[in-house]
Amino acid sequence: MLTAKVPRVVLVTRPTDYQNLLAHHGTREAARFFLESRGQRIEEAESRHARFDLALQAVLSAVPLKWRRSRIDRSDLASFVFEPEDLVLALGQDGLVANVAKYLEGQLVLGINPDPEAFEGVLVPHPPAAAADLLQDAVAGRAKVEGRTMAEARLDDGQRLVALNEVFIGHRTHQSARYRIRLGEREERQSSSGLIVATGTGATGWARSIVQQRKEAPALPKPTDHRLAFFVREAWPSRATGTSLSQGLVDQQHPLELTSEMNEDGVLFGDGIEQDHLEFVWGMRAVVTLAPDCLKLIR
Repeated sequence: MLTAKVPRVVLVTRPTDYQNLLAHHGTREAARFFLESRGQRIEEAESRHARFDLALQAVLSAVPLKWRRSRIDRSDLASFVFEPEDLVLALGQDGLVANVAKYLEGQLVLGINPDPEAFEGVLVPHPPAAAADLLQDAVAGRAKVEGRTMAEARLDDGQRLVALNEVFIGHRTHQSARYRIRLGEREERQSSSGLIVATGTGATGWARSIVQQRKEAPALPKPTDHRLAFFVREAWPSRATGTSLSQGLVDQQHPLELTSEMNEDGVLFGDGIEQDHLEFVWGMRAVVTLAPDCLKLIR
């Protein structure tokens, strides 16, 4: 149960396609001309924006007037200060929940799907009409909460990042990355297109596409499993580099350790957000394992 006398709902959104078109082209007419000259119609983006706006109004109306509320854009997440007992409401596609998850420390997250025709709703499973009851259930401690495992990468200088889907480690431009990799007693030097360490939530995305291309691969974890799976992409065999440690499972007792041998442009980033990366250059050491906190998703 949330213990704050006056609960605070933090509503997280991102611009719609229509809003992005207006921001880029300046006016609707300019955006319409741009799309129609390429055989597309602005009405489709307008229709999706209208559905989002209806969902937004329904969600805002669901928050009791006496409650505190804040609304932030996805781009402002890095600078926003969450309170320990905030109730986070993500209105948008599934990826929006992954975007916000890395900035939380145990706060409840309620995912609302504004457009079921466009978004699968794995992480945003609820319709706008259910928001009022779900908010009340969350405050009263009645909400069903699913704890989804997250991955953490920590560098030897103290920097860290957290991801809900996967952590990528490699060269910034996805060129050949050189590093030493260690899991338990096994260790080797590798040159590859980088590697990913995926959670059970991320098992339906990038990790799944890699597994489908391999004859043998470890079973991907489920979203609540306390383990991760790693996959090296296109490991190159040579006199100095090997390919025997190209996949496996990671848990608290068996973290994945990497030491960079890249002179420049070595990076780590989470959930596909390359702009929010950590440098991983020659000599730096990274340890990837389960994050101490999980995503607490209201089901």
